[in-house]
Amino acid sequence: MSTTEQNGSGRVLLDYLKCAAVGVRIENIQRSFGDNYVLRGVTLDIEPRETVVILGKSGSGKSVLLRHIIGLECPDSGHIYVAGEDINDPDFKKNHVLAMVFQSSALFNSLTVAENVALYLREHKIFADESRMNEIVSSALEIVGLKGRGDDMPSQISGGMKRRVAAARALVMNPDIILFDEPTAGLDPMMTRTMGDLIRGLNDKVEITQIVVTHDIDLAFYVADRIAILSEGLILEVGTPDQIRSSTNSGVIDFIKPQFE
Repeated sequence: MSTTEQNGSGRVLLDYLKCAAVGVRIENIQRSFGDNYVLRGVTLDIEPRETVVILGKSGSGKSVLLRHIIGLECPDSGHIYVAGEDINDPDFKKNHVLAMVFQSSALFNSLTVAENVALYLREHKIFADESRMNEIVSSALEIVGLKGRGDDMPSQISGGMKRRVAAARALVMNPDIILFDEPTAGLDPMMTRTMGDLIRGLNDKVEITQIVVTHDIDLAFYVADRIAILSEGLILEVGTPDQIRSSTNSGVIDFIKPQFE
């Protein structure tokens, strides 16, 4: 068997990854900014290796909830647990890695695609062997469909490709959870489908839990194991795509019905 066949579909990265999918419990999260109550008691359980989509309109509290899950903000009350550990515990980051794929991609324009993917590995000195690091980076780019694009600069690739680079960068961090922030916002229909395929493909290839925050109903029904409908800071309903599609909750119906008429 050739080296290419052995390493096909990013085999090198898959052999390197040691992350173990973990469960998440979001327990009665409340958050206000002055008189604006953005999260009003959000509770949600996510199973290990599940892809859960938090779906809601603009202003529903999705982005604020995402920042709480990643640990960028602390709630007024309530807790978020990953594998049973409170994410605000000082020792949490010693035991778990959560990786974010930002809507903006957050790439460094002065670095090549490969250098952006390698940034975490280099900063944390994961590999003493530069060639081994490069091998992992190349494998990650192959998994996200960007084989051979490592020498490109961010200015030379499309917005959808930038988000795939960000996904590759997240993967090499060996995360327990990957969070996607509006992964299809601003993309054309073809690239939107490509991002959906990427999220579904990661679920098949990698032992990882995924949380996707979006207003994109088509994406939600395409990638989700379960969908949580968020409206005005509350979870209206949680279920599989089929369960959400047949919901009798008036708030859910009003949100998704136009998409299926």
